[in-house]
Amino acid sequence: MAEPIVVADGLSKTYGTGELATPALQEVSFEIAPGEFVAIVGRSGSGKSTLLNLLGLLDTPTSGQLRLDGRDGAATTPAARARMRNELLGFVFQYHHLLPEFSVLENVLMPSLIAGRTGDASIRTRAAETLEVLGLGGLGGKRANDLSGGQKQRVAIGRALMNRPPIILADEPTGNLDTENTEAVYDLFRTINREWNTTFLIVTHDQDIASMTDRIIELRDGHLVQDVRDPHAAPAGRPGA
Repeated sequence: MAEPIVVADGLSKTYGTGELATPALQEVSFEIAPGEFVAIVGRSGSGKSTLLNLLGLLDTPTSGQLRLDGRDGAATTPAARARMRNELLGFVFQYHHLLPEFSVLENVLMPSLIAGRTGDASIRTRAAETLEVLGLGGLGGKRANDLSGGQKQRVAIGRALMNRPPIILADEPTGNLDTENTEAVYDLFRTINREWNTTFLIVTHDQDIASMTDRIIELRDGHLVQDVRDPHAAPAGRPGA
C-alpha cells in the first residue's frame, strides 16, 4: 500500500494571544493517499481556508504536524518551504490571477520562470503539451486578457500543472464560472487525476461538485466532523454522465 502523500496530525491554528486568541482550526487529523480526489467542505468560518493555507505551506500550525510526500511541512526555513511549494504543490484559485501583460504561454510557464528553468527547451515543450491537454492549443501567443473566463481558468490550471506537482490544491475553482465551464473544469481535473495520478484537494461550497468527488472532508467551527468516501461519486467524465 502506498505511503500517504498528505498527513495532517492534530493540526491546530490559533490567531492572536491571550483574551484575543481565536482558534481557527482544532486538532484536525487525516491522511490522503496518492491519487485521491477529495473535497473539503464547510460553511464560511469553518476553517477551510485556514486548513488550505496550512496544507499549501502558506502558514504554519500553532500545533500539530504536517507531512507532504514524506517531508516535514512545518520544521523548515521559509526558503525550504518555498522550494517544497514549487516542487510538490500546484494552486488553483476561484480567481485566475493571470498576468494580463503576458501571453497565455508565458503565464503557464511562470512557475518554471520562478524556478529559473525556462531556458530548457523541454520546459517550453511541456507548456505547449499542457495547453493541448487543456484544449488551449494554438492560443499560446494570445494575451491573457483576450480569453474568455473559462479559458482563463484553464490557463490557471495549466500554470498549476506546469511543474507536474503530485498535489493540486484548489480553492473554489468553479465558484466564478457558469455551469458549462464548471463541468469543463471538473472534466479536466478528473482527466489529470486519472492520467497523471495527481492528488486533488478541492475546497468548495458547490455541493454538486463535492458529491462527485471520491471523498468528502467536512469542517465545522474548526473541527473535522466528517470524513467519508462517497459511494455515489460520479465516474471520470462530465458530471451527471
